[in-house]
Amino acid sequence: MKRFSISMEEELLKKFDEFIARHNYPSRSHAVRELVRDALIEESIKEDSEVFGTITVIYNHEVKDITDKITHLQHGYLNEIRAAIHVHVDEKNCLETLIVHGKASIIRKIASGLEGIKGVKHVKFIMTSVEP
Repeated sequence: MKRFSISMEEELLKKFDEFIARHNYPSRSHAVRELVRDALIEESIKEDSEVFGTITVIYNHEVKDITDKITHLQHGYLNEIRAAIHVHVDEKNCLETLIVHGKASIIRKIASGLEGIKGVKHVKFIMTSVEP
């Protein structure tokens, strides 16, 4: 490993140390490495990149035909959706997490399609790749 130093304003360093404590990083160096790695992976993802990820959806299952629409959308991406986990949140709401793999452009299209369904309250999309 190579060593280098970083100059930082005192207030920013204080916030960074609080961040490190909240995320249980063992050291500043470890936290910096993880943040840099994350930024490099994020930057490396292009539309034709192979990615893995999750798409988490919260929706009101009482909205007319919503489960059929979500299922129909998923069936259009059988090669990209590797698994789906369904959880009943309460009497009205469900959470579904899709584990996905494929071209970034197609995975983004799946997330966008879910966002456009009436009754979907929130979509959280996380995409990653093997470190470049």
